[in-house]
Amino acid sequence: MYARSTTLNGAPVTIDDGISYVCDEVMPAVTAMPGCVGLSMLADRESGRCIVTSSWHDAEAMRASAEGVRGLRERAASIFGGPPEVHDWEVAVMHRRSEAPSGACTRVTWTRADPSQVDRVLDAYRSVMVPRMEDYPGFCSVSLFLDREQGLSASAVTFEDRDCMESSRTHARASRDDFARLMRIEITDHDEFDLVLAHLRVPETV
Repeated sequence: MYARSTTLNGAPVTIDDGISYVCDEVMPAVTAMPGCVGLSMLADRESGRCIVTSSWHDAEAMRASAEGVRGLRERAASIFGGPPEVHDWEVAVMHRRSEAPSGACTRVTWTRADPSQVDRVLDAYRSVMVPRMEDYPGFCSVSLFLDREQGLSASAVTFEDRDCMESSRTHARASRDDFARLMRIEITDHDEFDLVLAHLRVPETV
C-alpha cells in the first residue's frame, strides 16, 4: 500500500472553507480514481496547517493519479493561501484497535534516519513502539509511512479525543525521544491535529 500526503499551510481563518472543499470536492473526485483506497484529513486549527492523505493499492496507481489531482491541489492551495507540500510514501505500518470516532485527534511525528538503517528502525518500531502506544488511554490506531530512499518517516497516532491525546503527551515525548536516541534517528517535526476526515481505509499490517 502507498500514500500521498499534501500539506497545506494557511491562515486559521481559511480552515473551515478548506475542510468543506476537501470533503465536498476532493474526496469524491480522488476516491473515484483507479486504485484509490481512501482519503483522510488532519487540521491544526491554531496554526492553519492541514494534511490531506490519499491511500493507493500500489505505486503505479498513485503515480498515474498525479495529473488528475493536480488541479484539485492547486484549488486547495488557493483556498488555504499557501503552496502545497507533497510527499509520496510506502505504508509500512497500520494498526487499529478501533475506528476513530467523531472528535478524534492525531499526533504526527516526522523523523529522518540513515536510509541503510530503515529496515532495522522499522522492525524496532513494530516490536517496541506499537505495543507502547497501545497502552495509551483512548488509543485508536497508529500508522507509519516511509520514504526509504531518503530515510524519512511520518508516524501518526490517533486518539478518541483531545483529552486522551493531551494526557499522553509526557509519556509519548519520553518514549519518542528514547527511541530516537537508541535508533540514532532525528526527530524533524511533530504536531497535533483534529482528525476531520477518517476514510483512509488502509488494511491492517501488524
